[in-house]
Amino acid sequence: MRRWLFILLLALATGARADEEVLVTSPLTPEEVLLASGEHFPGILKAIAERRAAEGQVTEALGAFDLVFKGDSTTWADGYYDGRYAEGGVSRALRPLGAELYSTYSLSRGDFPIYQDELFTNEGGDLKLGVLFSLLRDRDIDERRFREFDSRLALEQADLEVLLTRVGVQQQALVAYWEWVAAGQQLDIYENLLSIALEREKGLEREVESGRRAEIFLTENAQNITRRRTLVTTAERDFRRAGNRLAFFLRDDSGLPVIPDPARLPHPEVVTPREKAAVPPLDIPSTLEKRPELRILQTAMQRAVRKVELSENALMPQLDLNFELSQPFGDIGEGGVSRDETDAIVGLTFSVPLERRAARGKLSQAEAKLEALRAEQRRLEDQVEIELRNILLELNIALRLMELAALEVDQSEIMRRAEVAR
Repeated sequence: MRRWLFILLLALATGARADEEVLVTSPLTPEEVLLASGEHFPGILKAIAERRAAEGQVTEALGAFDLVFKGDSTTWADGYYDGRYAEGGVSRALRPLGAELYSTYSLSRGDFPIYQDELFTNEGGDLKLGVLFSLLRDRDIDERRFREFDSRLALEQADLEVLLTRVGVQQQALVAYWEWVAAGQQLDIYENLLSIALEREKGLEREVESGRRAEIFLTENAQNITRRRTLVTTAERDFRRAGNRLAFFLRDDSGLPVIPDPARLPHPEVVTPREKAAVPPLDIPSTLEKRPELRILQTAMQRAVRKVELSENALMPQLDLNFELSQPFGDIGEGGVSRDETDAIVGLTFSVPLERRAARGKLSQAEAKLEALRAEQRRLEDQVEIELRNILLELNIALRLMELAALEVDQSEIMRRAEVAR
């Protein structure tokens, strides 16, 4: 029984090692490189961490609209007066009209100076409910609403930065992958050419020994072998360099670079395109809308516009409207009957800075920054359009070169057979 159990465990272990060996030595695919770089490349992880920080800024900005509790207590511990006063209340900032809603409850005992007559309450205390509206400055925008809007735009920018970083990194990863594949195939070609020359040397030695060829043919072939050995050595160096560059993007689960095993080089038939690729049409407006760097710039312009609005708001006079209801509870206290009625109070507060140099300076800075972003947008749009035209040009030329390369492959195969036949 133990012998059969040992055989079963050995078979399972052998099978696991075989599966692992197949996984490690299977051809390396572009999808595997993209997956590894997308999940573990430090640049992408950095952009994702910065996005989390932007999320925290949104939460922080929303905190300006949190419910706030405030309490206050005053006691005349010694002297002519023996008053005791306590007050507690909650308030919350609202978005429309820069409003603020508040409610307070106060309770007093004892006697107060006449100049603090407002501290008297009935025996059951006093409850106030009020709301404050901004009619000029802070009506449409204030610091709280600006920070909320700005933080949300910053989060959009962070999302686009993650996308831009991911696209850039994975484009570089694909370039590194195909350079590694091309270098490996080039090395294989040079090794085959060297093998042909070495085989030909054996045939020439027999022919020279038999007198059918002059010895100079051996010397000529030796030069050819030396040149091909040089090409093989150079190709080996280039292949290893390409592997090191690819390892910068090909990473394991812990994020460490993995130098690809030469045995994982895909077969030439796998990577050779079987059909002619179609050149996509040039749609400049649609492409500009999708480019992450332009969308990042547009988001930055939206933030700059809101900054201009906030700076313009600071130039306006302050006019606040306040509605308040006050309801006493309990028996009449030491403050008298004047505290025993429900009060409805309407108040207006007006203020205007006589010198507004700080606000004008901030507005000038915000407008200048917005103008700079607009100029940068025009420059970037022109640059992207030129890049797109060059990409399509390169793609068309690459397709033509691919056709010529296929023709050259056929011709090289004819020459290889001829050299083998010699």
